[in-house]
Amino acid sequence: MKKFSHLTIRDLAVAAVTAALYAALTVVFAPISYGAVQFRIAEALTLLPVLIPQAIPGLAVGCLVANLIGGYGVWDVVFGTLATIIAALLTYGMRKNIWAAAVPPVVVNGVVIGLLLHFVLQLPLLPTMATVGAGQLVVVYILGVPLIYALAKIPIFQKFAEKLKKE
Repeated sequence: MKKFSHLTIRDLAVAAVTAALYAALTVVFAPISYGAVQFRIAEALTLLPVLIPQAIPGLAVGCLVANLIGGYGVWDVVFGTLATIIAALLTYGMRKNIWAAAVPPVVVNGVVIGLLLHFVLQLPLLPTMATVGAGQLVVVYILGVPLIYALAKIPIFQKFAEKLKKE
Protein backbone atom coordinates (compact mmCIF):
# COMPACT_ATOMS: atom_id res chain seq x y z
CA MET A 1 0.00 0.00 0.00
CA LYS A 2 1.29 3.49 -0.82
CA LYS A 3 2.48 5.50 2.11
CA PHE A 4 1.93 9.18 2.82
CA SER A 5 4.62 10.05 5.32
CA HIS A 6 4.21 7.27 7.87
CA LEU A 7 0.46 6.89 7.36
CA THR A 8 -1.00 4.52 4.81
CA ILE A 9 -3.90 5.39 2.55
CA ARG A 10 -5.99 2.99 4.64
CA ASP A 11 -5.03 4.89 7.82
CA LEU A 12 -6.13 8.14 6.24
CA ALA A 13 -9.39 6.56 5.06
CA VAL A 14 -10.17 5.26 8.56
CA ALA A 15 -9.46 8.69 10.00
CA ALA A 16 -11.64 10.36 7.35
CA VAL A 17 -14.57 8.00 7.94
CA THR A 18 -14.26 8.51 11.69
CA ALA A 19 -14.21 12.30 11.21
CA ALA A 20 -17.25 12.20 8.95
CA LEU A 21 -19.21 10.01 11.37
CA TYR A 22 -18.32 12.19 14.35
CA ALA A 23 -19.23 15.44 12.58
CA ALA A 24 -22.43 14.03 11.07
CA LEU A 25 -23.67 12.56 14.35
CA THR A 26 -22.96 15.82 16.16
CA VAL A 27 -24.78 17.93 13.58
CA VAL A 28 -27.73 15.54 13.17
CA PHE A 29 -28.25 15.58 16.92
CA ALA A 30 -27.37 19.29 17.24
CA PRO A 31 -30.11 20.15 19.76
CA ILE A 32 -28.50 17.85 22.32
CA SER A 33 -24.88 18.12 21.10
CA TYR A 34 -24.03 21.61 22.32
CA GLY A 35 -24.44 23.56 25.55
CA ALA A 36 -24.00 23.10 29.29
CA VAL A 37 -26.23 20.05 29.29
CA GLN A 38 -25.18 17.98 26.30
CA PHE A 39 -25.45 14.43 25.15
CA ARG A 40 -23.16 14.48 22.13
CA ILE A 41 -23.98 11.07 20.64
CA ALA A 42 -20.78 11.22 18.57
CA GLU A 43 -18.79 10.97 21.80
CA ALA A 44 -19.57 7.25 21.81
CA LEU A 45 -16.94 7.11 19.04
CA THR A 46 -14.26 8.45 21.40
CA LEU A 47 -13.60 4.86 22.48
CA LEU A 48 -12.63 3.75 18.96
CA PRO A 49 -8.90 4.24 19.73
CA VAL A 50 -9.22 1.16 21.97
CA LEU A 51 -9.61 -0.88 18.77
CA ILE A 52 -8.13 1.30 16.04
CA PRO A 53 -5.64 4.08 16.84
CA GLN A 54 -6.24 5.53 13.37
CA ALA A 55 -9.47 6.90 14.82
CA ILE A 56 -7.51 9.45 16.90
CA PRO A 57 -6.91 12.01 14.12
CA GLY A 58 -10.40 11.31 12.79
CA LEU A 59 -11.96 12.19 16.14
CA ALA A 60 -9.94 15.40 16.24
CA VAL A 61 -10.97 16.47 12.74
CA GLY A 62 -14.58 15.42 13.32
CA CYS A 63 -14.74 17.48 16.50
CA LEU A 64 -13.13 20.44 14.78
CA VAL A 65 -15.69 20.31 11.95
CA ALA A 66 -18.61 19.83 14.34
CA ASN A 67 -17.48 22.79 16.44
CA LEU A 68 -16.96 24.96 13.36
CA ILE A 69 -20.54 24.23 12.32
CA GLY A 70 -22.38 24.61 15.57
CA GLY A 71 -20.09 25.42 18.42
CA TYR A 72 -19.24 28.50 20.37
CA GLY A 73 -16.69 30.16 18.13
CA VAL A 74 -12.94 29.96 17.89
CA TRP A 75 -12.49 29.00 21.55
CA ASP A 76 -14.68 25.95 21.11
CA VAL A 77 -12.92 24.99 17.89
CA VAL A 78 -9.48 25.22 19.52
CA PHE A 79 -10.13 23.93 23.03
CA GLY A 80 -12.88 21.46 22.12
CA THR A 81 -10.60 19.89 19.54
CA LEU A 82 -7.67 19.91 21.95
CA ALA A 83 -9.81 18.19 24.60
CA THR A 84 -10.79 15.52 22.07
CA ILE A 85 -7.15 14.91 21.08
CA ILE A 86 -6.02 14.62 24.70
CA ALA A 87 -8.92 12.31 25.60
CA ALA A 88 -8.36 10.12 22.53
CA LEU A 89 -4.64 9.75 23.26
CA LEU A 90 -5.31 8.89 26.89
CA THR A 91 -8.02 6.43 25.84
CA TYR A 92 -5.58 4.75 23.48
CA GLY A 93 -3.02 4.56 26.27
CA MET A 94 -5.56 2.85 28.54
CA ARG A 95 -6.88 0.50 25.83
CA LYS A 96 -6.24 -2.68 27.83
CA ASN A 97 -9.27 -1.93 30.04
CA ILE A 98 -12.34 -0.50 28.29
CA TRP A 99 -13.86 0.76 31.55
CA ALA A 100 -10.72 2.70 32.42
CA ALA A 101 -10.28 3.84 28.81
CA ALA A 102 -13.73 5.44 28.98
CA VAL A 103 -12.68 7.75 31.82
CA PRO A 104 -10.58 10.28 29.81
CA PRO A 105 -13.38 11.42 27.46
CA VAL A 106 -15.62 12.00 30.48
CA VAL A 107 -13.11 13.80 32.68
CA VAL A 108 -11.21 15.77 30.03
CA ASN A 109 -14.37 17.03 28.35
CA GLY A 110 -16.09 17.72 31.66
CA VAL A 111 -13.18 19.92 32.74
CA VAL A 112 -12.18 21.55 29.45
CA ILE A 113 -15.66 22.12 28.01
CA GLY A 114 -16.95 23.10 31.44
CA LEU A 115 -14.21 25.75 31.64
CA LEU A 116 -14.89 26.85 28.07
CA LEU A 117 -18.62 27.31 28.68
CA HIS A 118 -17.89 29.08 31.96
CA PHE A 119 -15.76 31.69 30.18
CA VAL A 120 -17.72 31.95 26.92
CA LEU A 121 -21.28 31.83 28.29
CA GLN A 122 -20.56 33.02 31.84
CA LEU A 123 -22.07 29.83 33.28
CA PRO A 124 -21.22 28.75 36.83
CA LEU A 125 -18.00 26.72 36.69
CA LEU A 126 -18.51 23.63 38.84
CA PRO A 127 -22.15 22.96 37.90
CA THR A 128 -21.23 23.34 34.22
CA MET A 129 -18.31 20.92 34.54
CA ALA A 130 -20.65 18.52 36.33
CA THR A 131 -23.39 18.68 33.68
CA VAL A 132 -20.97 18.32 30.76
CA GLY A 133 -19.24 15.45 32.57
CA ALA A 134 -22.57 13.78 33.34
CA GLY A 135 -23.63 13.96 29.70
CA GLN A 136 -20.28 12.50 28.67
CA LEU A 137 -20.62 9.75 31.27
CA VAL A 138 -23.99 8.70 29.90
CA VAL A 139 -22.94 8.72 26.25
CA VAL A 140 -19.51 7.14 26.70
CA TYR A 141 -20.54 4.39 29.11
CA ILE A 142 -24.09 3.68 27.88
CA LEU A 143 -23.40 3.95 24.14
CA GLY A 144 -19.62 3.87 23.70
CA VAL A 145 -18.66 0.86 25.80
CA PRO A 146 -21.34 -1.40 24.25
CA LEU A 147 -20.34 -0.10 20.78
CA ILE A 148 -16.73 -1.18 21.35
CA TYR A 149 -17.78 -4.57 22.71
CA ALA A 150 -20.07 -5.07 19.70
CA LEU A 151 -17.46 -4.01 17.13
CA ALA A 152 -14.85 -6.26 18.74
CA LYS A 153 -17.15 -9.25 18.23
CA ILE A 154 -17.87 -8.65 14.55
CA PRO A 155 -15.56 -10.95 12.56
CA ILE A 156 -15.08 -8.59 9.63
CA PHE A 157 -14.24 -5.71 11.97
CA GLN A 158 -11.81 -7.96 13.87
CA LYS A 159 -10.01 -8.76 10.60
CA PHE A 160 -10.01 -5.10 9.62
CA ALA A 161 -8.62 -3.96 13.00
CA GLU A 162 -5.92 -6.65 12.90
CA LYS A 163 -4.92 -5.60 9.40
CA LEU A 164 -4.64 -1.97 10.54
CA LYS A 165 -2.40 -2.98 13.44
CA LYS A 166 -0.03 -4.85 11.11
CA GLU A 167 0.50 -1.96 8.70
